[in-house]
Amino acid sequence: MTSALRQPIEATPDDPSSRVVEAEPKISVITPVYDTPADVLRECVASVRAQSYGKWQLCLVDDASPSPHVWPLLIELAATDPRIVVRRRPANGGIVAASNDAIAASDGDVIVLLDHDDLLAPAALRRVATVFQHHAEVDYVYSDEDIVDMAGRRGNPFYKPDWSPERFRNQMYTCHLSAIRRSVGDAVGWFRTGYDGSQDWDLILRVTERAREIVHLPEVLYHWRAVPTSVLSGEDVKPYAYEAGKRAIEDHCRRVGIDATVIEHERRGHFRVQRRVQGTPLVSIVIPTRGSRGTVWGRDRTMVVEAVRSIVARSSWEHIELVVVADTATPADVLDELRDLAGERLVVIEFDQPFDFSAKCNLGAAHARGELLLFLNDDVEVITPDWLETMIGFAQESDCGAVGCELLFEDGRIQHVGHVLINGDPGHLLFGRSPDTDANRRVVALDREVSGVTGAALMCRAEVFDEVGGFSLAFPGNYQDVDFCMKVRASGRRVVVTPHAKLYHFESMTRDPSVGTTELSRLRERWWTWTHQDPYYNPNHELGLDGFPEPVSYP
Repeated sequence: MTSALRQPIEATPDDPSSRVVEAEPKISVITPVYDTPADVLRECVASVRAQSYGKWQLCLVDDASPSPHVWPLLIELAATDPRIVVRRRPANGGIVAASNDAIAASDGDVIVLLDHDDLLAPAALRRVATVFQHHAEVDYVYSDEDIVDMAGRRGNPFYKPDWSPERFRNQMYTCHLSAIRRSVGDAVGWFRTGYDGSQDWDLILRVTERAREIVHLPEVLYHWRAVPTSVLSGEDVKPYAYEAGKRAIEDHCRRVGIDATVIEHERRGHFRVQRRVQGTPLVSIVIPTRGSRGTVWGRDRTMVVEAVRSIVARSSWEHIELVVVADTATPADVLDELRDLAGERLVVIEFDQPFDFSAKCNLGAAHARGELLLFLNDDVEVITPDWLETMIGFAQESDCGAVGCELLFEDGRIQHVGHVLINGDPGHLLFGRSPDTDANRRVVALDREVSGVTGAALMCRAEVFDEVGGFSLAFPGNYQDVDFCMKVRASGRRVVVTPHAKLYHFESMTRDPSVGTTELSRLRERWWTWTHQDPYYNPNHELGLDGFPEPVSYP
């Protein structure tokens, strides 16, 4: 179970809506220390002492720093506040050993991780404590963060999604601030030797595998300081950290039963968990069409013919059938050309009703033989040969209900990398932006959960399609994909989008692209709460359907 607290919880025992289940928790902030500059260490400790929440403990462990000022400074700082506990290791053991020593010296109900050169926002511990106090099932809490330079200037806020396990396998995005219920940390054994540099990623992977509930606080509660020894200073600062991260993800996949290869991106610290297809499932590709023509890259084409040509010629997965649901008015020569291209793999179903995308897709699904269904617009073209294998790998997982891919316009700009829902309005995230954008810490490059994916390229298991009732006939022209993904999510399953399956989508070349208000009103009425809170789009972002803004700095 996961959730986000869109508004800070300030419940009281007199509030009947609150769930006060325990006393105020004691929070132990654990900080391994190694050769920290004196002024930086003082500021770090000062940020803890400035907390608006008083029931805390700060445990600092000097990992045998060679600089002579460190240990005397820790002694001095401990003398200023009885809540500060200091220890000194006789020999350097690395961040894992020092962190575990700090935890051993602590006695709090909740453990908060704080690096020796970073800063907590004044309300950080109060926000964390309130969650744990009023929600007995919460085992892990994380917040948004930003970066502070050596001059104290803040910038590049990272407004994170609610819990997204797929993204977390690709990127350690929760990182700062992280708060863990002690009993869960004890159960998983805290930090493990051999994962220095990615020890927190390894720990949180194991914690979230066990956690009953995970809460995201959409507030900047942690300031990550950019210092020369931080990974923020470049990929060559801690190369060992990336190898440790890869091992941590591989371990995680083995524990949870994901049969995959972990591949590091060219941009270090970002990964792909490439699933292996189980067996040889038949994929039924359902393509509604009327045989329309259009101009792409300056050349006239029959859209469905070129879509099928690209599928047959470029796809490395051969176990497919092509279920073409063709309007009665579809030219006969178009169907003949499709038969020449696809041969026995082609199934043509006549549709003799007025345009209704949902009805056409449902009809195609009813005639499909595959255990996997892929709904595909006729105005697409395959880019990546293994696009089907990539989507199948997700669709075969029992907790995954729908899979989408990256769709690009004719000029290479983004058409679709997942839906975004803002104040009841569904749209395409990062619409029209470059696929190379660094927005939201390179979100486009990562497999991740989303609120929905477009019906222009949507894969699901046939059993899931049947269970949720297919595409609703209440949405004949628009939003049937949004509604379908809502039903999938309501069933408790994930909706995933992957950038590693890419197609061109020459959008709206085959029908009127206008969107009526009736279907939007119907969607809002049916899914009011869901369309007004997208768990994967942080409320701190600008309220624009183009999606995440580019990185910015504070004034």
